[in-house]
Amino acid sequence: MTPTRTTEPIDQQASPAQLRRVTLAGSLGVFVEFFDYGIYGFLAPIIATVFFAGQGSTAALLMTYGVFALTFFFRPLGGLVLGYLADRIGRRTVLVFALTLMTGATTAIGLLPGYNTIGIAAPILLLCMRIAQGFSAGGEVASAMSFVGEHSPAHRRGFLMSWTQVGSFTALLTGTLLAMGLNSALSEQAMQAWGWRVPFLLAAPLGIVGYYIRARLHDTPSFTKLQESDTVAANPFRETFAEKGNLRNLALAIGVPVLNSSGYYVLFTYMPTYLSKELKFNQVQGLTVTAVSLVVIAVSIPLAAKLSDRIGRRPVLMTSAIGLVILAYPCFWLMTQGSVIASVLGAVVMALFYSGHAGIIHAVLVEMFPTRVRNTAYSIGYNISTAVFGGAAPLVLTALISATGDPAIPAYYVILTAVATGVSVLLARETARSSLTDK
Repeated sequence: MTPTRTTEPIDQQASPAQLRRVTLAGSLGVFVEFFDYGIYGFLAPIIATVFFAGQGSTAALLMTYGVFALTFFFRPLGGLVLGYLADRIGRRTVLVFALTLMTGATTAIGLLPGYNTIGIAAPILLLCMRIAQGFSAGGEVASAMSFVGEHSPAHRRGFLMSWTQVGSFTALLTGTLLAMGLNSALSEQAMQAWGWRVPFLLAAPLGIVGYYIRARLHDTPSFTKLQESDTVAANPFRETFAEKGNLRNLALAIGVPVLNSSGYYVLFTYMPTYLSKELKFNQVQGLTVTAVSLVVIAVSIPLAAKLSDRIGRRPVLMTSAIGLVILAYPCFWLMTQGSVIASVLGAVVMALFYSGHAGIIHAVLVEMFPTRVRNTAYSIGYNISTAVFGGAAPLVLTALISATGDPAIPAYYVILTAVATGVSVLLARETARSSLTDK
């Protein structure tokens, strides 16, 4: 089913006070989830030393990113299971469960003994906790975005949903600043002994706050309407694949977010490691470049989203994709010059163009599918795209740079994914201001 291009009356949506609470809950919840999920990338070099001791530095880093990549392939499973449940029993219940699972797994990583203490059991336990994180994150994104989107009036949906995305990038920024502070304040020995555990253990209090906020909310008007009319999908998975319109949009839900995967996991999560290991910046310099670009994108995302509410999603997405195709290589070239200022400039330019994608991609995915199967279909498409093009990216890029010696490999990857997104956008319909009410 394709959403109809009719504007929903504002009075059918949540009140302004409800909108503020829902947006805050979505943003804070996603902040907690992706702070927990993202700190692994920032601390990858230290995690490699702690959990893969005895390996060469490159081999240990590859193994660390191998764990990072492997757990992404549990995101589609988490998205399928939790998305199915969200379409059957409601968005709020799944949001509370996903946050609880993520918090528990992240806190457990902070308590794990290293390889020198328990041997091979250490990386095995690390992998198990990361799998739990991947499963949780797979269900979090679609549920959180649908929760905010289904509460929002059509003419402001992109803008209101963008604050949830700001939450994810603010989480990355917080993780970056925390890693910078720890690296500056502690010796290398202290970081490896206990300092790396601090961000993971912070998951516990953050998770409690997020749980309290989410548990107090009601479910969305769209889903509640299905419950009241007894039209909740009996099998959202089967219904997703039964309708031709859903199948077409499912394929687009894999293709359109491809740039999101490379942007989030290459331009931000992988960037500190790239700058320190490949370009020989020190840890603080590398994290500084990432921090500045994260500030820029956090400010730019709501502006891009608001623009898309006015002129449409497709023009903003295409501008983002074309800009990165043209500018990714020059921006990465600036980074290879060895100057922090040049690196900041390159990262900021990419962040500005990437905000046009990151700010509205989730609004597009919410608007693609009817309420009955929204979480299931959205989760399947988005998580397949993320698993293939996002989670494996740090591992693939580290291996390719090691094999070729070419520091521009990440630029080629960003260009490739920008082209894929651009082609998919050309095939997609405009969804701005569309109704989310099933017909």
